[in-house]
Formats: sequence, structure tokens, C-alpha cells
Amino acid sequence: MKMFDPDAMGEKFLRRFAGGTSRRGILARLGVALVAAPVFPLLPVSRAEAAKPDRSPEAKTAFARNAQTTDDTKCTYWRYCAIDGSLCSCCGGGLHSCPPGAEHSPVSWVGTCINPEDGRAYLIAYRDCCGKSMCGQCGCDGTDRETQLYVPQLNNDIIWCFGTTSMEYHCSTAVLIGSA
Repeated sequence: MKMFDPDAMGEKFLRRFAGGTSRRGILARLGVALVAAPVFPLLPVSRAEAAKPDRSPEAKTAFARNAQTTDDTKCTYWRYCAIDGSLCSCCGGGLHSCPPGAEHSPVSWVGTCINPEDGRAYLIAYRDCCGKSMCGQCGCDGTDRETQLYVPQLNNDIIWCFGTTSMEYHCSTAVLIGSA
């Protein structure tokens, strides 16, 4: 007498399975699985690594390692990590204000800059001031984490004077939005 007969056990399992299912039932379950499968990546998952970004000096970009917090008329000022153009703080305006006679563009590009004083990352909105001829002073080209042109909201190579009375570029501001 055999103790373990895999053939008999397999036959018994398959006969019981075939008696309790139908082709339509299996096709319906397969269809549900195919429709539900793409939803799984959208479910909320705790990503511990994403919650704790690496702020060590080795992980910082060259701009972040050399950034300063005192002089907003220099290209090394910490908020200017992704700015491109003339600084409004050199052209009669400020970090977040246009000089007289220029108007803010209603659209902006964004960058994430690290403040060297507290080591935290902040979201910065760069807005062009438009309506006057180009200032031409304190020209900066911050390319820290710059993306390709197919992601326009993160690209600084575009003149962002859309929606203003004039498309003429004057200077750029760096408005602190909040913690990243």
C-alpha cells in the first residue's frame, strides 16, 4: 500500500476544481484581475526612503555646497539654484518684487533649493518680471536639477511672460513657496 500517491491526489483535486467552476467564471475572474492590476501601483504605500531625503554634504549638488544666505545680489544666494536671467534684486526690485514699471508674470517655473542655514529643502517659484527692456545686470544661470524642455514647469530656458501686457523680459524673482 502506497502512503503518498501524487497522481491520485492531483486527479482528485482537478476533478473537484472542474466540477465547481465554469469557463465563463474563470474568464470573468481573469478579466477582473486584468482590470484591477494597474490600480495597485496607485495605492498608498509607506515609502520610508522618500520621507528621509539625504542632506549630507556628499549628496548635495555643487550649487547647494557653495550656497550662501546673506547677499541676494549674488548668483550663489541659496534661492537662486534654478534661476535663469537677471536678478530683480540688482535691477531695482527684490527677491519677490518687480522693479517699478515691470509686472509679474502670472506663471512661473519651480525649483527645490536647500537653505544652508537649516539644511532643509524649500520650493521656490521663479517668476519673470515683464514689460520693460532687459535689465542685463547680475545675470545668473542656475541649472541645479534643471529638466528637459518636455517638463516645462521645471525648465528655466523659457521666457515666462505669458499673460502679461508685454512679452518683453526684464528680470526674475525667487519667491519662497514653502517647505519641500
